[in-house]
Amino acid sequence: MRNQKVNRTVLIGAGFVGSSYAFTLINQGITDELVIIDLNKDKAIGDVMDLNHGKAFAPHPVKTFFGTYEDCKDADVVCVCAGANQKPGETRLDLVEKNLKIFKGIIGEVMASGFDGIFLVATNPVDILTYATWKFSGLPKERVIGSGTTLDTARFRYLLSEYFDSAAHNVHGYIIGEHGDTELPVWSHANIGQVPISKLLKTNPNYKVEDLDKLFDDVKNAAYHIIEKKGATYYGVAMSLARITKAIYRNEKAILTVSAYLDGEFGEEDIYIGVPAFVGRNGVSKVVELELNDKEKEQFKHSATVLKDILKPHFG
Repeated sequence: MRNQKVNRTVLIGAGFVGSSYAFTLINQGITDELVIIDLNKDKAIGDVMDLNHGKAFAPHPVKTFFGTYEDCKDADVVCVCAGANQKPGETRLDLVEKNLKIFKGIIGEVMASGFDGIFLVATNPVDILTYATWKFSGLPKERVIGSGTTLDTARFRYLLSEYFDSAAHNVHGYIIGEHGDTELPVWSHANIGQVPISKLLKTNPNYKVEDLDKLFDDVKNAAYHIIEKKGATYYGVAMSLARITKAIYRNEKAILTVSAYLDGEFGEEDIYIGVPAFVGRNGVSKVVELELNDKEKEQFKHSATVLKDILKPHFG
């Protein structure tokens, strides 16, 4: 993979999620160049103007401009946020047919430019579309990453921090599986400051299992509640995408619950799904294979089966 001094990020799709991602990248000084591509040229140009007007207050001078697919040739990361949005009452998996067609065209255009970087996929259903991006692009599996359950994990950590009255940074726990209705919490590895949550439940009568069950339901259904109230979710996922991008550019080898390709890990093969993985300059270097308990193993297998059943008619 090309290693250049200037980090160029190309954003495809300047809707709510895309423009929030762009805003986050600039405010955190994560990239050196930001190229915005959108079918709605005026919207994208307007975003570029608006973002550039705040450059005097940014921590890092990000060169931001409207571009075309040709600009992907020198990109390090292409983040795809384009596609049909989830509507009230619609699941992420309902979007499969619409967005597979859109993605085939987008990925074809990007690869025609000579792109040889990392794809970061945000569009839902993200696990399916990350797999599709890998197939359509022909890139190594390590260099195609989906946002996966990074946002679900962040929601999980936040709600646990509220419940246990702790800073979210000190809460460690993962949501894995499909970014959707079959995702699962890995309670067996969840802890607050290295103290297992299972121990906290036993030693403090104020903490109850039924409270935590409800907490996970709130995590799983958060998107539905937000969509119902404001029409779409975008700030949280934009910050998740920015976190992944930062891990790539700084070669952090950070463990993030991205949508990564499984080749035998967790007993699954030929699937992209949300799992903890090391993320660095060359994409996903390794999947962290957690030791799940029997219930978690069963839930994860169910989640993977749901995704495989949707992939089968399209990719055999």
